[in-house]
Parts: sequence; C-alpha cells; structure tokens
Amino acid sequence: MISVEQALAQIFDLLAPVGIETVALADAAGRVLAAPVTAQRTQPPFAASAMDGYALRAADIRTGARLHVMGTSAAGRGFSGAVGPGQAVRIFTGAPVPPGADHVAIQEDVTAQDDTIILGPAPQSATHIRAAGSDFAQGTQFNAPRRLRPADLALLAAMNVPHLPVRRRPVVAILATGDELVMPGETPGPDQIIASNGFGLRAMVQAEGGAARLLPIARDSAAALKAGFALAQGVDLIVTIGGASVGDHDLVAPVARELGADLAFHKVAMRPGKPLMAGRLGDVTLIGLPGNPVSALVCGHVFLLPAIRALLGLGTAPAPTQRASLGIALGPNGPRAHYMRARLTAQGLVPFDSQDSSLLHILSQADALILRPPHDGSRAAGDLVDYLPL
Repeated sequence: MISVEQALAQIFDLLAPVGIETVALADAAGRVLAAPVTAQRTQPPFAASAMDGYALRAADIRTGARLHVMGTSAAGRGFSGAVGPGQAVRIFTGAPVPPGADHVAIQEDVTAQDDTIILGPAPQSATHIRAAGSDFAQGTQFNAPRRLRPADLALLAAMNVPHLPVRRRPVVAILATGDELVMPGETPGPDQIIASNGFGLRAMVQAEGGAARLLPIARDSAAALKAGFALAQGVDLIVTIGGASVGDHDLVAPVARELGADLAFHKVAMRPGKPLMAGRLGDVTLIGLPGNPVSALVCGHVFLLPAIRALLGLGTAPAPTQRASLGIALGPNGPRAHYMRARLTAQGLVPFDSQDSSLLHILSQADALILRPPHDGSRAAGDLVDYLPL
C-alpha cells in the first residue's frame, strides 16, 4: 500500500490540463479562465461624481459663498461647458465632472435659490470625485488561471471583454460495476441493491466544473467490462466503481491490463477507501474507486475533485482543509489515514459513533471529514485537527 499523499501525487502525474475554448461572457460563470485578458477601456473613463451635489472649484469654497449654477451634469448626459470662478454645475452620482471643477459639494451642504447656491459651513475636505481610471486602466491584465465568480464577471464586463478563453469542461465517464447493482427505479432481485455511488460522484464532477457521463452498469464479467470501457471513448477520465479489490469477482484491474492499461498503484493506506487504483488506459486516465458507498464518495473528495481541478488547469494540490477543535476525545489511530465523518457543532468537531463504510445516511448528515494521520496518537477534546469540509 502507498500513502494518500503518494497516491495523489501519482494521479497528478497521469493528468494534464484539458484544451481551451472561447465562450461568451454571459456563459462563463464558474468556468476556469485559461489565459490572461486585458481591459479594453479605462474605468471610470472620466472623472466622475461620487455624490449628488454641485461641481465647483475648490478655490471658491468658503462659508456663505454664492455661486452661479450654469447647468446640469447627469449620468449619460454630461455638461458640455467648463466651470470658471464663481460658477457651479448641478451634478449627480456617476456623472462626468466638467472641466475646471475639482470638487463636488454635496447637496446637503448647500442652499439652492433658483440658479444660485450658497455654500454652508460643513467641512469640505473630501472632493467626492472618483478619478478617471481609479478602478482600472485600459490594458490592465486580469490574470489566469482562475475560476470565474460573479464579481469577476462584473469586472470583465466593465472591462468591455465580451468573450473569454476558458478550459473546456473535462469529460468524466463513471462506470459502476457489479452483478448486485440495479438502477434507481428498477426492481432489484433478492440479492441485489440499488446503484447509488455513481449519482453522488456525478454530482461532484458537475459541481466542480466537469461534464459527467454515467455509463450503464457493467456486470461482473470481462466482456461486460470491456463493453463498458468501449463506451468511454473520447473522455478525459474514466472512473470505475467497485471491482478494484483482489477478490474473484474484482475484474477491473485485470481487464484494464488486458486492454493495455498501465496501472500506477493498487491499494492506498486509508480508511475508508483502501482498494483504490489509478493508471493510464491509452491516452485516458483511469481511477478505480472502491464499491462501498462511503468509501467511493470519500475517495471522490480526496482524489477525484483534485483531479478535476488539475484537468481544469488549477494546479495540483490536495483538497483544501480547515482546522477546528475536537468536541470530544479520540483514541489513537491505526496504520492507515482515517477520514472520519463528523459534525461541526458549537462544541467543536464531533465524529459519528459509527464509521462503517456502508452507511450513506451518516455521510449525508456529516459536514466534515476529520483527517487522522497514520499512527496519530490520542487526542483530547479541544485539540485542533484538520478536516475536509463537505
């Protein structure tokens, strides 16, 4: 067996970022920007008022000063003239500040009388003017790689960038194996169960920015597995579920080797999830997950999601962890890394009493996986530990 860290490093060695496509700005939410883009204009493109008030010369500011109001500057309809001594222009937020003006007196600080204003005694230290280019200048670079958030799209729109180079969505084929499985909605036989893992893994892939293809269940025969692999043509990653151990019915590894796969490893020192493998099948990366439901989904968080991020060009890094205190004491850990299902409570992280790898209802209630390194000693309540948010 190899460590989790070694397994993840070997999976990263099997992956390369997918290609680049161009999408409209409106379709880029959540996509990964693949190359830098530059602002096509300056923002704001002119000195703009930050308040409703009157644009005037700072040199004219004194309590009781009377200024002649020459016109109005509104957003989208600026004042065409210039402001001279003793003059002012009514101005609104976002409107261009006319030439000659270098201060905006807010409307609460003046008294208006027809086409005249009288300046009050309020402090006038702030100019209330946003300088041209105070947000960004034409040519400013927006760097990549980066998963695009709503604020990013708003910024890129302001930069007048209508199309973006993004990584295409990695295509992931998910192949569940086993004579015991039937699809949801079907009537299982007396010795069968409902296939569940693929739906959770598909949701993971989609949420991370990939495109998941859920293949028909492959029965426990070499012919069925070969047919399943044939259906995965043209994908970037094949994920098998079950059949990755060494029992008489665990056929994924031998069939993959028969098809020419080069397997990098087989078995990882972790719980849940020891029977895990990875390799290359032609020009496609293959990850074989265990069949136990919790094992498959935990391995999805630990290995599959970082693999999707690597395919998207976001680098090769383990799943991000956080730290919190334990709500209860824990005994020593064994020789394998343990990912314990837990709740985040006011008292701290509290693992569930049962950590059986078949209990999906516990995983559904968990919002954290406590990370216990191999041979980790006893932990007291209040000790800080790492965890994976769920």
